[in-house]
Amino acid sequence: MSHVINLIESRSPHAPADLVASFPAAGEAGVQTAVRLAQAVQHDWSSRNAAARAAALARAADAVEGAADELAALVVREVGKPVTEARGEVARSVSILRYYAQQVFDPAGAVHEPSGPGLSFTRRRPRGVAGLITPWNFPLAIPLWKAAPALAFGNTVVLKPAPQALACALRLAELVNLNELQVVAGDAEEGAALVKAADVVSFTGSASVGALVREAAVRRGVPVQTEMGGQNAAIVLPDANLEAAAAQIAAAAMGFAGQKCTATKRIITVGNGDEVREAVLAAVARLGLGDPSDPGTAVGPLIDEAARDRVVDAAASAAGAGGRVLTGGRIPGGVAGDGGRAGWYVEPTVVDGLPADHPLACEEVFGPICVIQDATSVDDAVALANGVRQGLASAVYTSDLDRALDLSARLDTGLVRVNAPTTGVDFYLPFGGEKDSSYGGREQGKAAQDFYTSIRTVTIGPAG
Repeated sequence: MSHVINLIESRSPHAPADLVASFPAAGEAGVQTAVRLAQAVQHDWSSRNAAARAAALARAADAVEGAADELAALVVREVGKPVTEARGEVARSVSILRYYAQQVFDPAGAVHEPSGPGLSFTRRRPRGVAGLITPWNFPLAIPLWKAAPALAFGNTVVLKPAPQALACALRLAELVNLNELQVVAGDAEEGAALVKAADVVSFTGSASVGALVREAAVRRGVPVQTEMGGQNAAIVLPDANLEAAAAQIAAAAMGFAGQKCTATKRIITVGNGDEVREAVLAAVARLGLGDPSDPGTAVGPLIDEAARDRVVDAAASAAGAGGRVLTGGRIPGGVAGDGGRAGWYVEPTVVDGLPADHPLACEEVFGPICVIQDATSVDDAVALANGVRQGLASAVYTSDLDRALDLSARLDTGLVRVNAPTTGVDFYLPFGGEKDSSYGGREQGKAAQDFYTSIRTVTIGPAG
């Protein structure tokens, strides 16, 4: 009997007939093999002095930077990210590697006053093999903002990328060129196998899968962090610079077809609803929709047909519930063509008139669609913003510093950005959300060391 090989394929969302990558799925046995290989080299890697690990990460940064044009083109092709954003992601990836090449030299412990004669100190040590499960929307940056600190602090890595971003992950691993970084091709089976085998687990993806990852890791007693998206609100106060706010909100809601966990999903007005609607709709209309390889494109395709259909269905559901579709909600024939088979595009969509408990106002739709909600006061706006299960990012637009500081303290999100879009994450600052958006330690910046290491306390008494 012949053995059936399960192939993991990725296709261009702009031209779905374009097969970007095809690779045999690792299966549970393949994941176990990769973990054993990572275990075999972990002690040697962690035993190297800091300068050696720093040099390895610096070489990886040079390699990624040298392949910048190639990588940007691959990101455009494989996940449909507009080329301007794709170039920015490559540059960010290089910066992440360079940053953690230097974090290697951060203090790894502290000396403490002993309770008696001798010496007491703490020292951080790596956890072992880091199992990383990453999404397709940032196919270079997210794998690296997990892998770079894991490697910097002496762990080895097994990376299971989303199937839709397989080619990016494989090419990235070639450029990093470390035996301490293994990539396994696969989907749910491989992800579950990695959670069963790794010493520390980091996941970014959907809330439903993240809950399974969290539960499986907690049952094993291994550290786990899960980042699971948001229903992010932008509050626009009457004293905001409306032109600047509208441009930022439109880009944050619709850029890369809204396929970011930090994308703006709700726009909350405070007594200025008509003006905000007019400004936001004008800003959305200025965004270029089309081929992601065109530098003028801001809104490219959705990742696949099902994702596109979810946006169309959400707009129809809103209209059916008495809401208004102010713009979009349709498949643009001039871009999609051939019944949509030439690319998974949908028009940027803005909806209003929905009750606060409508699914579109409460649950993330991963696409270029957002809801305008009207608040009667600042307190009402905060209540609306906080009235969802997620708590990743929020934005406040105002020229009043006191009001900005007040709202930043009252919003239940891990990131609060004032006069800045909900999108955009600094790699040197902690990243993570509240409520159902995140579980476990923060990612990125110096917070990563806390997650990828444990602290050992050593007490040495005098001999004899």
